[in-house]
Amino acid sequence: MVYDTIIVGAGPAGLTAAIYTSRAGLKTLVVEDPVILSQAGYACCIENFPGFPEGISGVELLQRFKKQAVTFGTEFLSLVVSKLNAKKDNNQNIWTIKAEGAEYQALSIIIASGARAKRLNVPGEDKFCGKGVSYCATCDGAFFKDKAVAVVGGGNTAIDEALFLTRFANKVFVIHRRDRLRADTILQERAKQDKKIELLLSSSVEEISGSQKVEGLKLKDVNTNNIKDLPCDGVFISIGYIPNTDFAKGLLELNEKERIVVGPEMKTAKEGIFACGDCRNTPLRQVITACGDGAQAAHSCRLYVEDFKGIAYK
Repeated sequence: MVYDTIIVGAGPAGLTAAIYTSRAGLKTLVVEDPVILSQAGYACCIENFPGFPEGISGVELLQRFKKQAVTFGTEFLSLVVSKLNAKKDNNQNIWTIKAEGAEYQALSIIIASGARAKRLNVPGEDKFCGKGVSYCATCDGAFFKDKAVAVVGGGNTAIDEALFLTRFANKVFVIHRRDRLRADTILQERAKQDKKIELLLSSSVEEISGSQKVEGLKLKDVNTNNIKDLPCDGVFISIGYIPNTDFAKGLLELNEKERIVVGPEMKTAKEGIFACGDCRNTPLRQVITACGDGAQAAHSCRLYVEDFKGIAYK
């Protein structure tokens, strides 16, 4: 079977794209990774998605998206995609997804494979994920009103998150293993002038501790190797993201951060391949922007497939 489109990824971008393509009558297959969960799925409560004033868990929101896609006829497979390539068929590109020894073909591909947050890989990180450990201040900052939190990282994103968290927390520790921050000077100055923010430089997190939730961190002075305890109620890890684009290397154009380069219509340099959400060159990684990306990618995909089949409305 040759599908009209195969969508790689089942996060907000991929599921929104599936809703749009299936509803438009395109034979759609979504290939979702059985191991890597969408970043949205880690959010215990999403309060900034329109229509849910009381908030909704990331898992429940994704389940609703998936149910809606299935209603319109989307098919789903739980597989790890290893390679994306093309075969010639009557001088036309038929895109092929290789996943766990099998091949799946389509006239078009929408890549919505997302990105995964870089992890500290320290004791307690997995145990307290969603219980005080977060990778998104915008998503979870409001849950730490009048509490003490820590931000791990020294770049622009980390300092942006620290400044954002001062709206809620009464104390924000910024922990960075270097002796100076990497963030732009203007952000550093804002952080230094904010009385709620305390910089803990030349420090690394060795352990995240607690009972049922985060209660503190064990910090190591990288110069002396001395260990000290830092009581806090939450920790926001902001040391970067890794786009899930390994399978597209060698075929698609990636930027210096290995994100897929697309234009405003979500078109890649390869005709018939589109990309949306956190795997692309996007300045903002939020559920709502991913959904917008998915809708645009689906629209561009539909126009491409209809033109490919010779049924485009002229």
